[in-house]
Amino acid sequence: MAHASGMHSLEFKLPDLGEGLTEAEIVRWLVEVGDLVAIDQPVVEVETAKAMVEVPCPYGGVVTARFGEEGTELPVGAPLITVAVGEKPAAGTGGTGTEGSGNVLVGYGTSEAPARRRRVRQERPVSGASATAGAAGAENGRAEASAAPVKAQAAGAAAAVNGRTGGLATEDGPVPVISPLVRRLARQNGLDLRELTGSGPDGLILRADVEYALRAAGRGATAAPAAEPHPPVPQAPAPAPASASPATAAPAEIRTPLKGIRGAVADKLARSRREIPDATCWVDADATELMRARTAMNAAGGPKISLLALLARICTAALARFPELNSTVDAEAREVVRFGHVHLGFAAQTDRGLVVPVVRDAHTRDAESLTAEFARLTEAGRTGTLTPGELTGGTFTLNNYGVFGVDGSTPIINHPEAAMLGVGRIVPKPWVHEGELAVRQVVQLSLTFDHRVCDGGVAGGFLRYVADCVEQPAVLLRTL
Repeated sequence: MAHASGMHSLEFKLPDLGEGLTEAEIVRWLVEVGDLVAIDQPVVEVETAKAMVEVPCPYGGVVTARFGEEGTELPVGAPLITVAVGEKPAAGTGGTGTEGSGNVLVGYGTSEAPARRRRVRQERPVSGASATAGAAGAENGRAEASAAPVKAQAAGAAAAVNGRTGGLATEDGPVPVISPLVRRLARQNGLDLRELTGSGPDGLILRADVEYALRAAGRGATAAPAAEPHPPVPQAPAPAPASASPATAAPAEIRTPLKGIRGAVADKLARSRREIPDATCWVDADATELMRARTAMNAAGGPKISLLALLARICTAALARFPELNSTVDAEAREVVRFGHVHLGFAAQTDRGLVVPVVRDAHTRDAESLTAEFARLTEAGRTGTLTPGELTGGTFTLNNYGVFGVDGSTPIINHPEAAMLGVGRIVPKPWVHEGELAVRQVVQLSLTFDHRVCDGGVAGGFLRYVADCVEQPAVLLRTL
């Protein structure tokens, strides 16, 4: 649609986010109607069944309409925003004809990256922008027709934080926040992050800054829960005190939607239980020598080696000896598909729920490389920045539930894989060592496996080899 002064609107739709994802939930809008956006500037934060993603817009211009409120689920291809640009885009550029989009999301964008990315807040709508916004809203009928009124902000809280950090927030540039958890905490408490100056590197707004601002404003910070609460078992409600009001009475039940990551995990676990005839075997092992070996490695200098990395190295060596467990079952073809590579998943608990990042080609990595990759993926999981590709494609999973202070578990296989190794906590226990009773560092190891890919002999051999490597790390030298 043409506008005055040669302006016309371009509609930006929710792109294909990859990995077969067909929909996403709007978590937070990063722009308002009337804002001026640059090419490839993130305009909305969405949550898929696999990760939290900031979606950049391949057009530069004035936002004239937004589609969908926060919390709305949109299918791929649904309109997100319309942008009024000043000139017709050149063929194949996906932009304004003066710059190319550097976007790499599936389905749009060009190969040239923009020289810079910035966000500019436009003043309250003047005649041209206002007319553009109004015309786009009238044309689409389903969009916001004009800029929403400026909401009342927590100025006192912002002043407290700015006084503590020694700076003032500006209206120019993107909000310096990396963690979606920080954004959610601010959003749940009605705090405008633009009013804060972060205490992190380069002014990065941290969770502590938001909590400090909320305390200063007298609202109290509500920390994001570590996991979605499970619905309690319904009980007969106790009689409410005479002084209690209906508004403060506890609800009889709490319902939590199974959607996003929580829903994806639920679907995968249920499918695993339905389709895989699993069995579990376990063994206790003396991990004293493994712990001593790790201490010696770290005392030798260089990057520290994590215990998880040593266990992963043991897993890849065991899978080389028992490759039946590094496979999947093609039920339609009635075939067992054995993989020539090990993409090792590891279970990680985050504020958004359970995720299983995948270390690609773990069998080619040494302990130092594994340590670095585990640390990178764990941090990305905590901040909600794991990509769909980092959460899929695993061939075997390592689950260290010992971090929760428990000794044993019967893990559910991460469908469509064929096995998972579980590791409990390592604690001092009485143990017969060299014919005498001694206190040793003992760990329980468990293996859950798909009985279709192998019988108990293979599974037991795998687990026994893992236990031998834990008890005598020198066994690994045979496969190095």
